[in-house]
Amino acid sequence: MTKLLRAVALAIALLFAPSIAFAKTQPADKKSSAKTEKVDLNTASEEELKALPGIGDAYSKKIIEGRPYKAKDELVEKKIIPKATYAKIKNKVVAHQVK
Repeated sequence: MTKLLRAVALAIALLFAPSIAFAKTQPADKKSSAKTEKVDLNTASEEELKALPGIGDAYSKKIIEGRPYKAKDELVEKKIIPKATYAKIKNKVVAHQVK
């Protein structure tokens, strides 16, 4: 009886093993890959800015009007967006040095 249960358990494990391995090798969805891409404040389109968390129509327009940025924390220094909103996006944006 024990050998039969072990054989059944092994058969079930072998049935599901390829699907588990296949799932691990699949690329992440676009939503999670978008999280890793950083948005350049000086060149981003309005649509790219709106996609950032907490940035809506009003803030995206203010960000575009306030260009160029030497550093990303200028958004708060110039009072373009509130500190709480900046905290949500600070790891998702980059600003190139402007001469």
